[in-house]
Formats: sequence, C-alpha cells, structure tokens
Amino acid sequence: METVLEIKGLCKSYGDFELRNLNLSLEKGTLTGFIGPNGAGKTTTIKSILNMIAPDAGTIRVLGMDSVSGDLGIKSKLGIVLDDGHFYEDLTLKKMKNLIAPMYPVWNDGAYQSYMEKFSLPEEKKIKDLSRGMRMKYALVLALSHEAELFILDEPTSGLDPLVRSELIEILKDIVLEENKTVLMSTHITSDLDKIADYLFFLFDGQIILQGQKDEIKEGHAVVKGDASALPPDYENYFVGISKSAYGFEGLTDKKAALKKLLPVNTVYEVPTIEDIMLYYIRRHK
Repeated sequence: METVLEIKGLCKSYGDFELRNLNLSLEKGTLTGFIGPNGAGKTTTIKSILNMIAPDAGTIRVLGMDSVSGDLGIKSKLGIVLDDGHFYEDLTLKKMKNLIAPMYPVWNDGAYQSYMEKFSLPEEKKIKDLSRGMRMKYALVLALSHEAELFILDEPTSGLDPLVRSELIEILKDIVLEENKTVLMSTHITSDLDKIADYLFFLFDGQIILQGQKDEIKEGHAVVKGDASALPPDYENYFVGISKSAYGFEGLTDKKAALKKLLPVNTVYEVPTIEDIMLYYIRRHK
C-alpha cells in the first residue's frame, strides 16, 4: 500500500512535557484514530505534521514530501479540520469560499456546490451563526472541494449532539471508502472510532504505547469477569489491569488463551471497546 504520512523519531519538548521518539505511518485509503488523554501530545504531533511548530528531532514526510521543504505543496493536498477552526466570523459561507478557493491550485466548484447541498449548508449564512456541527461540515466541504488527499481532523466530533455526530461519522466513512482518501482523526470520543477506524495509535505521556489494526487490537484483548477466588497467585501477570470486589473480579487481559487454561469454564470473556482498552492502559501507566 502507498504510505501517505510517515513520521520517524519525532521529538519535541515543552517545559516538563516531552514527545519522545514518535514513529507513525498511515496507508492510503484508511482512517486512523489518534487517541490518548488530554496532554498526551496529540495536538503537538498534529502541529508538527502541519509545520506549525518545529520538532527538536525527527523527520516527517507527507504525501512523499518533506514536511518543511514541501510545505506549500503539502498544504494544497491537505484537508485540515482543527478544533478551534480558522474562519473569518463575519463572512458568509459563500464569501469565505471565494476567499479560500483561489489559494488552491485545484478547485472543483461543482463538487463544492454538491457537498453544500448534501450537507444542507446555506451559503448566505455567516460563519459566526453556524453551529459547531455546521462548522465541521463546512470545513470538510472546503477540503473535499480542493481534492485533498489526506484529512487531518482534531476532535471533529467533540461537542456535537449524537445525531450530528452520527451524520459526520457517515461522511468520514464515505470519504475513505468511496473516495479512497486517508484520514487521521484525533479524538477522545472513542465510540466513534469503534465504528469507523481501521488503525489506532494510542499516545500517552508523549509516547505511543499501543498501535496497530483496530480489529487486531480488540481481538488481542478481552474484558474478563469471574470469581476472584479462582484467580491464580500470580494473576496480575495476566492482566493489563484488574479490579476485585466482593462480587468477583473484572479486568482487561492481553493473554486470553493462557487465562482460559487457568480459570473456570464459567468465566466471562467479552470483546472490549476502544474506551475499555484506553482506560485500562492509562491506569497501568500512571
């Protein structure tokens, strides 16, 4: 597969925070979830990719180009949807488009009009009067209209009501499946990634502590529930994390096959959500 984004040995220090030797790659036509708690380094990584900050060490290649020397060429092929948005509040959507379109070497006005209609966005409405969901849709319309190849989304579904979130998730799914685009999506709403992610990178305290295909990560773990008295003496060696109570135990394991040989047949094994996995790993590394 074609590699669209490749990060090698990325390091960046801010006071007492340090992004340490981060390595990451994205393949064309995939949606990758970039997860982790606040302050883990997700935004620092995204700003480094976008050449908004200078790394202390490491290299970043985007669409085959160096992120620094190829900055202008890269930006023309990126669809960027940031949490804080970058629009002029007093302009209408139409005037904002007229300002932005000439900046790109390729602009498809037919696609723009089609997506505006599809997403029910009124051109005469001012940016400041848009809801958060409409802002996100508009940013995606602009990205799709200049035929972006890589979409970088920072918390695109944060603060949206469930219906709008669901609609946005379907849009992202279509971008990847129907148009063979590539998406890097930073989010703390992991239930969205359960639905659409192909790959996951889990960042904690400036380091990637878990990465791979989403389905393989989920299949490689299990939420285990059962009788605490049946646990072996060295049970902690079999769990990422575990809690016990008067009613039994519940924990996350990455050694399901080994546990099945040790625990009673009535022990329950469940497929974990991404949130289950993230929370147990955060507790383990704290």
